[in-house]
Amino acid sequence: MIVAVSVLFSTVLLAGWLVRFLPQNNQRWLKLLLAFSGAYLFALTILHILPDVLLSTEDPHRVGFYILAGFFLQLVLEVFSHGVEHGHIHAHPGGHQDHHHQHAVPVLLLTSLVIHSFLEGSVMVQSRMAAQQVHEHLHSHNHVGDNFYHILAGIALHHIPAAIALMSVLVARLHSFKKAFGYLLLFAAASPLGLLFSNYVALEKLLSGEAYTVLSGLVVGNFLHISTTILFETSPEHRFNRGKLLATLAGALIAIGAGML
Repeated sequence: MIVAVSVLFSTVLLAGWLVRFLPQNNQRWLKLLLAFSGAYLFALTILHILPDVLLSTEDPHRVGFYILAGFFLQLVLEVFSHGVEHGHIHAHPGGHQDHHHQHAVPVLLLTSLVIHSFLEGSVMVQSRMAAQQVHEHLHSHNHVGDNFYHILAGIALHHIPAAIALMSVLVARLHSFKKAFGYLLLFAAASPLGLLFSNYVALEKLLSGEAYTVLSGLVVGNFLHISTTILFETSPEHRFNRGKLLATLAGALIAIGAGML
């Protein structure tokens, strides 16, 4: 658990810190990173998380409603985040900026990202004891928890471009790397807090009824929206791009290979 919390927290901080050194006028590297992380997240969702959700309930058809809810919840969150969670960099969220808001923190953007990140962390119900309790409670061949580190890797990879985009927006708005980094800490802490909340505060509720299934279904819908948006947006004109294709294949193959370990 300590390792997972450390990885989630430090990945965001490191990615945000790198904004000081990364070239902002040429972001081809960011598109390749997005393609890789999007493909990994999509394959992870289809091959690991979705089967676990379907096996966690006696009524798999109901899961579809939770997935749809998660998909459209992410759509609503992006109204306020302007797509930062999948690497969009907008120096002036909302399309305009006057002098009064020039140094203001984009509160709605930051809040939507924190909610999004907290939900991602909360789906990782996973000490070995928790996984065994879920298994016994559901009386099925569920593998809840077997994919813990696969999901951890997927969320960490997804947070790298998100942290870079958020930090770029904050620096542009606040004109201070130090102040921007302070607000980045909120985003960095959200997933670890979600992880700790699920495993230590709300574990009993997650083990009873449909709570775990609902939460996991919401995250599946969330991940499907983000990953497919990334994959479509990295090639908007549908032109052949060898680098993007290789990055996408690498992300998918690594997700497939990780499931075989």
